[in-house]
Amino acid sequence: MTAPLIGYSDRISARAGEKIAFRISSVGPEPYRATLVRIVRGDPNPSGPAPKIENLHAVFDDVFPSREQRAWPGSYGIVGGACSLDPLPSLSLEALIWPTLPADQPQAVMSRRDPATGAGFSLLLTADGIALEVGDARVVVGKPLRSRAWYRVWASADPTTGVLRVGQQPLKRAHAVDDEGEATMAARLPLALDAARPLLIAAEQATDRPARRCFNGKIEAPSIAGVAAWDFSRRIDTLEIEDAGPNGLHGRLVNLPARAMKGANWTGAERDWKHAPHHYAAIHFHDDDLHDCGWQDDFVFTIPDDLGSGVYGMALSCGPHRDLIPFFVLPRRGRPQAKVCYLAATFTYQAYGNHQRHLFDAAFRKRVADCKAFPHNPDDHDDYGLSTYNLHRDGSGNAYASLLRPLLTWRPDYLYFNDDIGSGLRHLPADTHLTGWLDRMGIAFDVVTDHDLDCEGAALLAPYKVVLTGSHPEYHTEHTLDALQRYAETGGRLMYLGGNGFYWRVAVSDKMPGALEVRRGEGGIRSWAAEPGEYYHALDGAYGGLWRRSDRPPNLLCGVGFSSQGTFTGEAYRRAPASHDARYAWIFEGVQGDLFGQRGFSGGGAAGFEIDRCDRGLGSPPNTVVLASSEGHDPRNYVVVHEERLAFATTLSGEALDQLVRADMVYVEKPNGGAIFSVGSITYCGCLPVDDFDNDISRLTFNVLDRLGELGLTWPFRPKA
Repeated sequence: MTAPLIGYSDRISARAGEKIAFRISSVGPEPYRATLVRIVRGDPNPSGPAPKIENLHAVFDDVFPSREQRAWPGSYGIVGGACSLDPLPSLSLEALIWPTLPADQPQAVMSRRDPATGAGFSLLLTADGIALEVGDARVVVGKPLRSRAWYRVWASADPTTGVLRVGQQPLKRAHAVDDEGEATMAARLPLALDAARPLLIAAEQATDRPARRCFNGKIEAPSIAGVAAWDFSRRIDTLEIEDAGPNGLHGRLVNLPARAMKGANWTGAERDWKHAPHHYAAIHFHDDDLHDCGWQDDFVFTIPDDLGSGVYGMALSCGPHRDLIPFFVLPRRGRPQAKVCYLAATFTYQAYGNHQRHLFDAAFRKRVADCKAFPHNPDDHDDYGLSTYNLHRDGSGNAYASLLRPLLTWRPDYLYFNDDIGSGLRHLPADTHLTGWLDRMGIAFDVVTDHDLDCEGAALLAPYKVVLTGSHPEYHTEHTLDALQRYAETGGRLMYLGGNGFYWRVAVSDKMPGALEVRRGEGGIRSWAAEPGEYYHALDGAYGGLWRRSDRPPNLLCGVGFSSQGTFTGEAYRRAPASHDARYAWIFEGVQGDLFGQRGFSGGGAAGFEIDRCDRGLGSPPNTVVLASSEGHDPRNYVVVHEERLAFATTLSGEALDQLVRADMVYVEKPNGGAIFSVGSITYCGCLPVDDFDNDISRLTFNVLDRLGELGLTWPFRPKA
């Protein structure tokens, strides 16, 4: 279902003088308006501080004609050079396939067809087996294929005799299953065999969209005798497909099907595709893959020289419809505007982008309407693609997420949960609890993103006294982890204000613009599991999965690591004995009592949902000081993460299971005046706005930021009676 007004940008961050292009779909008959805004607070919960979206119409405000632009999911390969092929004297096709939805509607393995006239050919997977269509003639084997089994399939057409032949053969036969055979028919002459059209692999051209009949499953070694033989074991880290045949009919992939996939030759002897690419010569196509919507630019915004660093958005309106497309403005290169840097967790935002949770029921819709929150939910919008937390329609996990599409979950007032004790925010909307707090405290800050840090490294952070994370910086590349580690080891101060951070390894690549890849291998809290032998990224060739599996647990960087997951509920922290040491009194100045963080807009408390603990066995530095730990988590609602469990009741650390269900707040002194302050909880920042920001979590966070940032500020509220 197409949203009436929606859009995305060609990039998510920029500096002064750089341009951002906006691509909009508006179904309204009248023009739409686009206005620049600054996003300060997005939470629409009427029980908390009002949202703060500053109108900057004096900087940019214009109207543009409405036009609908559609998204068309479904991945395939396209060979444009096939348009100019000479007429084929005969046709002989062959491929290896591993279908995942063989009983579904017809799906093309290879095709070269004029969608208007039907001329040309299409090799199809059907519920009745493999079929060949040439013009209006069709022959089918008549025997269904099994799901997730390898087959050799073939077809031929003789334009002289009109004979069509098609066949299928399993590479491994199954007992008492009749799924092998061949069929032949004589079609009327002349055969409409040729069409001056591109050749498609895993789809067929359509008249009303780029492609139809998209294939679900793996395809390997498709070939046309005497014409082309595509070898998918080559250029695995790209969107290119290479023809090893005589005509060099190379092609490109559309909508990012999965590469570095086990092929028919995989034996298990080698699990790294770089060492045995011929074992990984398959591509897994899906009819719900989406990479680049390919929308045309509607307008371009150039970042003004005097626009400060921050979180901004382009607010759209057309009649009753609204949208707001966020983006980030960085300070000029080498010219920081503040002592404090906020690192926006854009890799995590991207990984969760358009997460379909299948919970958008009537009660949730009413909550959204009552809060006047962003009205659109991915549950209603399959056309904008999946998150890396979703399964494809064929049951396989989605390993890719793209920025080049509308991302509904990035809107600052998007509700992720129907949270009856809080606001139900996560990711970018939840992190406006932090940016709103910084604004209320009068603390100047610059913004950078994970994507920028990946490109520019530790030099991007070096000018800042202190770097803040938001609520859930879960996904990182090797470059971003290296940059943060270097910053912390060379005098930088890091405030990790979230939970389950620095957990999954991801890959990005200039060869696949806008895309992020994650392989969920070997364990961890996850929504799907990568197939054995498919743990290495296609984008960078690195071993995927948890950073912990690459010997870089989060504890090494921030002193704590993911320990337990529960429902979206939060509890309080209790001060630990070490916190009463005079050396740490400044952290708790103005905080009343040993128990704090009992109320919040994320799950109702400061420590919850996904929580981290100190563990020196996993790399928490020896001088890590545990200042406080959470308590009161209902064991019926929380589980210890899988990687900590060895058996039913035994754990890797030797502690009892219930002892691992806790969030530890820690402080670590680092070389050259550096420091780490970590709270180990996703719901922590949700407490900042309580009582209009005058509360114990707010005060404690202020104390730490003021000291580490060398800000010299005064707490802005009067002491409570």
